[in-house]
Amino acid sequence: MTYNGERFAKRHIGPSSSDVSEMLQLLGYQDIEAFISDVIPANIHIAKKLSQVLDSAKSEVAVIAELREIASQNQVFTSLIGGGYYGTITPPVIKRNVLENPAWYTAYTPYQPEISQGRLEAIFAFQTVICDMTALSLSNASMLDEGTAAAEAMTLARRTSKAGDDAVFLIEEHLHPQTKAVVQTRAKPLGIKVIEVDAGHVARDGFDQEFFGLLVQYPDTTGEICDYANVSEYAHSKGALVIAATDLLALTLIKAPGEWGADIAVGSAQRFGVPMGFGGPHAGFIAVRAGLERSLPGRLVGQSVDSHGNPAFRLALQTREQHIRRDKATSNICTAQVLLANMSAFYAMWHGPVGLREIAERVHGYASRLHKASASRNQNIFDTVTIDVADAQAIHKLALSKKINFGRISDTQIRISFDETTTDDSFNEVLRILSLSDTKADAITPSFARTSSYLTHPVFNTYRSETSMMRYLRTLADRDLALDRTMIPLGSCTMKLNAATEMEAVTWPEFSSLHPFAPADQSKGLRLLIDQLSQWLIEITGYDAVSLQPNAGSQGEFAGLLAIRNYHDSRGDFSRNICLIPSSAHGTNAASAVMAGMSVVVVNCDDEGNVSLEDLERKIALHADALAALMVTYPSTHGVFESAISQICAMIHEAGGQVYVDGANLNALVGTAQPGKFGADVSHLNLHKTFCIPHGGGGPGVGPVIAKAHLAPFLPNHPLDLLAGPTSGPGPISAAPFGSASILPISWAYIRLMGGEGLTHATEVAILNANYMAARLKASYPILYTGAKGLVAHECILDIREITKISGVSVDDIAKRLMDYGFHAPTMSFPVAGTLMIEPTESEDILEMNRFIDAMIGIRSEIQEIIDGKQSIDGSPLRNAPHTIGAIAASNWDRSYSREAGAFPATITGLIPGELIGSRGKYWPTVGRIDGAFGDRNLVCSCAPIEAYSS
Repeated sequence: MTYNGERFAKRHIGPSSSDVSEMLQLLGYQDIEAFISDVIPANIHIAKKLSQVLDSAKSEVAVIAELREIASQNQVFTSLIGGGYYGTITPPVIKRNVLENPAWYTAYTPYQPEISQGRLEAIFAFQTVICDMTALSLSNASMLDEGTAAAEAMTLARRTSKAGDDAVFLIEEHLHPQTKAVVQTRAKPLGIKVIEVDAGHVARDGFDQEFFGLLVQYPDTTGEICDYANVSEYAHSKGALVIAATDLLALTLIKAPGEWGADIAVGSAQRFGVPMGFGGPHAGFIAVRAGLERSLPGRLVGQSVDSHGNPAFRLALQTREQHIRRDKATSNICTAQVLLANMSAFYAMWHGPVGLREIAERVHGYASRLHKASASRNQNIFDTVTIDVADAQAIHKLALSKKINFGRISDTQIRISFDETTTDDSFNEVLRILSLSDTKADAITPSFARTSSYLTHPVFNTYRSETSMMRYLRTLADRDLALDRTMIPLGSCTMKLNAATEMEAVTWPEFSSLHPFAPADQSKGLRLLIDQLSQWLIEITGYDAVSLQPNAGSQGEFAGLLAIRNYHDSRGDFSRNICLIPSSAHGTNAASAVMAGMSVVVVNCDDEGNVSLEDLERKIALHADALAALMVTYPSTHGVFESAISQICAMIHEAGGQVYVDGANLNALVGTAQPGKFGADVSHLNLHKTFCIPHGGGGPGVGPVIAKAHLAPFLPNHPLDLLAGPTSGPGPISAAPFGSASILPISWAYIRLMGGEGLTHATEVAILNANYMAARLKASYPILYTGAKGLVAHECILDIREITKISGVSVDDIAKRLMDYGFHAPTMSFPVAGTLMIEPTESEDILEMNRFIDAMIGIRSEIQEIIDGKQSIDGSPLRNAPHTIGAIAASNWDRSYSREAGAFPATITGLIPGELIGSRGKYWPTVGRIDGAFGDRNLVCSCAPIEAYSS
């Protein structure tokens, strides 16, 4: 029986019912049920349908109406709470042309740089903003938030330090409290002792223990601008690194951290045009001085050259990262916050250095007037004033009656932070609440004032009219290949539709304008949505408890492994620290295990790509008393359902360990199998894969950690929101209580729109699409691994190794040639070197899949010409791909193939029989093949200052 579904499911799922029948017939099946029963192992295939536990699908109109009702339960007050989250104005030109534009939000991480030059340029600009504002040499492409950036800076300092193992990490007492908590959570499993200090006292009186790093807040959480020059000098004399958690807007007026001796700067770019969003998502940042670049965590965009000698952007120094270095990586960070980083970069371009300074001066003016009027105990401030009062509760009550939130400190202190959205009316209301009279503002104290220039590159001083900014943003978007143009068949990435209805609520102020630390009754609607989404995820996966706090899959992994470690510790099993991980695992798995204080032991896979039961049994016996966990992906990263998964789980449990099932491939399980029922104890999910949050070119993401009841007490919590996790939890792993809360309505809407039956059918079609593509491609490229009945899961691996051996054509050649056909390449050389992994998802229709299949078959024909000696490898269109319009139009054409063969390599089935691929929306890469090694040897990761352009 074919699922007829509601209207939205038919919009979300690409193949029509007749397409489904056609694909099933090719595979030899009469109906989808028989096909799925042959793919999913019978011992894990669930009998209870999701439609029995989830509501039926709703129409798009009904879902928007329900979201409106939920949003109406939130109250958007003027939040002057500060503490790392501030009101800001997203320029409409950026909101419309970036945040709401699928050309920007549906792109993937730019692993294929030739078709990613637009967002790579934007990220490069973001890195320049951070370097300029902090006066440090190198910034990465974004972090998850300020708290995790600070924690990463701590581990960076530990890695690069020559101090002894017992050296401690110092944090300033006036650090934002959520940052303190995240650092403590990260430090404990690594055996790092964190000590809270008064940095001024340390500089004056010394510190009697060896320490490897010192983290300060600049300006601090009370609003004070401190002189850390002496602190920095003392720390350096002891061989320690100095880390400044700082504020980009403040740095337009006050000395940059790099100018007073900081080695590392971290923070959030949120107030550069990204709404508070109840805590996220926002782009965190980390910048370092020269000499620390190879220890920097996360992505890094650098400049290189292409095959024509032209400058081009690419991801640089990738050997630092988890997908290559695994347990020896600098971090487990994978997804970051690229979409939000780009917005902040464009915000800096839109306002320029002069405009940013004007905003900062206005904000400081309000704070200075309040500072003088209130006789605040602060000495030097930027935007925040801490005030002593007789009765703080009475002040808060009066402020709430005026729909204003102040920062809560104690019964006799309040904190007030001004921001870009502050108006004269709201400032005067603050004065009335406090019964104060206005005064005249003072300038920043000269000893703290910034005199150095910043953002001098022309890109920050050109786009002042909306016309020019709109065209610049369009130019960048046109350089990229995202889901708005073509399928992105990246295996293990699940690049499915991010529907317009799902995205609609993201920009509603009822969700986007909430401060994460505002009184809980102001976020009733969003908390209701969080509770509903949490319960739906529990029903879908078969687990018992969930935390939505992790703001990336990598952080969900860390939270899950931390829960396992703390569970063992609670039982007195302190020696259990071994994490078994299959050789095929995602690189983040090993890096996350190390972060959780575990040692990684690799389990081999057999010739069929499955976990070797013999080797697993051997490793269990070898580490029996020390076994903490097995971390396994299901379906496997090899694209098959391993029939022994329940047996594997039982083996681990019998040895006293716990089972972590990586939820990266949940798109093959929803409605068909439940990790929480087939033996797993904990998983993380990727809402930016299975549940339709867009990838954003490298973030945002949400990686909930979801667990069985016995691990529930060990899920993340938060010191500033007692409703955000169990009291027995390990602390926060993200800065905000509910992580990237403002994008949770996307996944909520997807589940509501699809219903249980629609979600199940989406899984079935995702698996069907992958098997259809495998069946059509196997005559041209061997399928590396299949299940017991010759079928794959939701993705398949093409084995290119023998082709490479006999022709010299590499997976890289194929990936670049696909660009000429208008496609993004599949995942290259993961989980097996020399292979391509394809995942079409349920959203791609049969026409698009056929186009891709025809392109791959066409490439195979080109390879055959090389094998047959008709074409040399170096002279082939494969080795010279991708072909730019400049290369094709050049007066000199000395290649052995025609211009047409280079740029228009195949015909496709379209509206007009036999039309060329280029006659309808031909995509032209803007650069030739990029020389990665050149970029790493000649590292350039930010725009040159204006002096570099003078003759």
